Amino acid sequence: MMKLKWSDVTPKADWLNRRSFLAAGAALAVAPAHALTGKPSAYSTDQKPNSFEEITNYNNFYEFGTGKEDPARNAGALTTDPWTVQIDGLVERPGGYSVDDLAPANALEERIYRLRCVEAWSMVVPWIGVPLASVLQKAGVSPSAKYVAFETLVRPEEMPGQKRPILDWPYREGLRLDEAMHPLTILATGLYSDPLPNQNGAPIRLVVPWKYGFKSIKSIVRITLTERQPVSTWNALQPSEYGFYANVNPKVDHPRWSQATERKIGAGLFGGRQETLMFNGYGDQVAALYAGMDLAKNY
Repeated sequence: MMKLKWSDVTPKADWLNRRSFLAAGAALAVAPAHALTGKPSAYSTDQKPNSFEEITNYNNFYEFGTGKEDPARNAGALTTDPWTVQIDGLVERPGGYSVDDLAPANALEERIYRLRCVEAWSMVVPWIGVPLASVLQKAGVSPSAKYVAFETLVRPEEMPGQKRPILDWPYREGLRLDEAMHPLTILATGLYSDPLPNQNGAPIRLVVPWKYGFKSIKSIVRITLTERQPVSTWNALQPSEYGFYANVNPKVDHPRWSQATERKIGAGLFGGRQETLMFNGYGDQVAALYAGMDLAKNY
């Protein structure tokens, strides 16, 4: 893949329009303004990213409501500094780590990734972050660890969706250790050149681009290494609809809709639908992780 930065694939006019939009006082829950920079990565796609406005105004974050616009409306009150991520379980150096500990400025990379939601819509997002593997190596992975579990913050006074039994809080997710250590898997702390906006999972979130978006857990406060497959929220709620692996697979439909095609956000009224790619187009990098597995059964 080409080594591109978001500025190489986003027209300058779009960038200037974004700055004008923000200066006009749009009601976005954006983190404090200071620029983030990340080294360009060979893992980035050369597709044009969605605009900052599209990415920050259309997403799922049920802690702030079930509507696509609810996170942008309701996430402004979330306090993200200070923030501690507890790393525990089968690690050599358990403890509380700050975001700067986990993702120092000199280690940040730009990753322009495709994002495919299980609801059959998609985006291209320019994240800034660090490989999850580097974080796990800091904590020291014990030889007996086989899985990595994640938990989202629980703070209903700032996350109004948690005042309702929409899901079993806290939101939880998990990966196999080899998935977590794969170089495509990152912890993101920025979007474009800004710190991660609250509605997109500030101050630190998981991004696993070959899996459906619900696997990329937001606003992480705990990472646990374990021998056993951890609970993941949607899989526990409805296992017939949401598998633990949740790899993007156009041949395995959701029980209530097809996964063969997807709607690209920002494509316009006549943009139509596009074919869904196996592993969201990252098969060359990740298919070997699932060699010998029945991907219709282990969905």
